[in-house]
Amino acid sequence: MGDDLIEKALGLLCDKYIFPEKAAEAAAAVRARRAAGAYDGLAGAELGARLTADLAEVCADKHLRVRPREEDVREALTEEQMAAAYAKQLRRNNYGIARVERLDGNVGYLDLRQVPDASVGGRAIAAAMQLVTHTEALIVDLRKNRGGAPNGVIFWTSYFFSGDETHLNDIYDGASGVTRQFWSLAHLPGERYLDRPVYVLTSDVTFSAGEEFCYNLQAQGRATLIGATTRGGAHPTEFFPLSPTMEITVPIARAVNPVTGTNWEGTGVVPDVQMPAAEAFAYAYEKALRHVIATGSSAAVLEEARAALPQA
Repeated sequence: MGDDLIEKALGLLCDKYIFPEKAAEAAAAVRARRAAGAYDGLAGAELGARLTADLAEVCADKHLRVRPREEDVREALTEEQMAAAYAKQLRRNNYGIARVERLDGNVGYLDLRQVPDASVGGRAIAAAMQLVTHTEALIVDLRKNRGGAPNGVIFWTSYFFSGDETHLNDIYDGASGVTRQFWSLAHLPGERYLDRPVYVLTSDVTFSAGEEFCYNLQAQGRATLIGATTRGGAHPTEFFPLSPTMEITVPIARAVNPVTGTNWEGTGVVPDVQMPAAEAFAYAYEKALRHVIATGSSAAVLEEARAALPQA
């Protein structure tokens, strides 16, 4: 069973990976180690961890992993079943939106743990933005965001740009050789969040689509990033079941930012203000409060903002 799983994983790697030469090199290395008995007696999570480490020696790609499948998707083996399981999972975790709040001083706060596909989570994203639309500064907390869908990133970040004239990202697809451009959306449900500061919180957990969210806004000068350098995974990925209990995640494309000409793979997104992630919220909130006080507002909001400022 272990040999069959390894061979299936290597077949998918060679067929799907965005860098075919690296895939062939990594597959040859794993096959040589298998012949030498390196995987004898290994199964499940232990086998997955060993294969992931061995593949990383050649590919150094944080999205390339062999791992146990989550229990609630283990019956999903076809594309249709996996899509249904994904949609159910998103509903259960509120489409990655852990918290939406108006903080004292009329500062908005979004705690986003995942980026849903826009076709599934668009209504939830629009509802969250509606709840912060009248705030005077916004904090977007991505410190626990482990990724999601590129089109969800475009949906979210389109709220911070006017119209459809901002070129946010490109994705080169390995199978077709086609580069798809992603621009801010011409139409969105509700109001856009324009002409007000946005502060994005990051950590070394922030990954994949969460990183694209950060990188797109930073490249366009639309947000101030605060916290720790992110994890460093820029390759859009597909999930392939190897068995009911194991899967391989294979990067099938790569992001190319139209401003920088590159991406954050391996390097992570470096924040504008670097500090321990645990301290990022307090720093951002104080900056937001000082903005509210400096730009003026209603007497009630100014009183709230001054009261919320930390005392020297």
